[in-house]
Amino acid sequence: MGTAQPQTNSAVAAPQRDDRLRERVLRTLAIEAKGLAALCAAIEVELGDAVEAAIGLIEGARGRVIVTGMGKSGHIGRKLAATLASTGTPALFLHAAEASHGDLGMVTPDDVLLAISWSGETAELGDIVHYARRFAVPLVAITSSAESTLGRAANVALVLPRVEEACPNGLAPTTSTLMQLAIGDALAVALLERRGFSASDFRVFHPGGKLGARLLKVVDIMHQEAEMPLVRLGTPMSEVLIEITGKRFGCCGVVDGSGRLTGIVTDGDLRRHMSGELLVTPVEKVMTSSPFVVDPLELASAALGLMNRRPIPITVVFAVADGKPVGILHIHDILRAGVV
Repeated sequence: MGTAQPQTNSAVAAPQRDDRLRERVLRTLAIEAKGLAALCAAIEVELGDAVEAAIGLIEGARGRVIVTGMGKSGHIGRKLAATLASTGTPALFLHAAEASHGDLGMVTPDDVLLAISWSGETAELGDIVHYARRFAVPLVAITSSAESTLGRAANVALVLPRVEEACPNGLAPTTSTLMQLAIGDALAVALLERRGFSASDFRVFHPGGKLGARLLKVVDIMHQEAEMPLVRLGTPMSEVLIEITGKRFGCCGVVDGSGRLTGIVTDGDLRRHMSGELLVTPVEKVMTSSPFVVDPLELASAALGLMNRRPIPITVVFAVADGKPVGILHIHDILRAGVV
């Protein structure tokens, strides 16, 4: 009676290439790309003035951007509200159906309403449109029909070009929602640039996760005050070695009488000056003058890049402001913070 041979991974057949499936995927992307191209062409001609007007209206608002929509347009609206809020334009999403049951109380005359509806005839938006007219709340519409109820009610109508949906039945919103998303992102980025929204500002709204770590500054993670290994000019090397050992950064900064950083002692300096007289040698005879330093307001990721690009990469650096050391940063601090 024979023994069954165990199966190995090599016995698992590789999936066969399905060219027709790939063609369908590429067809979808090609159709959607044509939609974006049509949107760009429209902005260069007839839609450009409306885009500028919408940006001006939002920029001039004293309140927030209230984004609303239903169905797939509503999902796009949620994303757009989040993008605006995270890039310096206060915004929130208002569910069109819930608005009719009390949530219209979120909207004030200081706000700007941004309503998204491909047809412009979404029934659930009726109460919001009426509210905007009654209380003179500025209304920006993203729609495909200027003559729709929404388009005619809006102070500014961003009329998107009618294009082919990627759905072969022409029913599922695909190309249309992609254009809604794209015009929304374009508004958010234009407002970001108009407001001078910087990477530092961005970090205020993104303190968590990998993105927040990438935006950390040297001052956020550096060691300060008593943690810094520092000695004054004239200090004998016997005391310098105690300072290096006690602070455990493998180096020691040297300051003058006014507290300005004038040098640094590293393990390389110790090896180069190793002799029987080392312990009684004044630190200025051993230190490396004019050490490499960073600005405490520099991004930690940028500081890491500078450290790695030195002729001989370094693992520790002093942060200096007005010539005086205000902190010390080790490469391990950067790694622990998740900057890379």
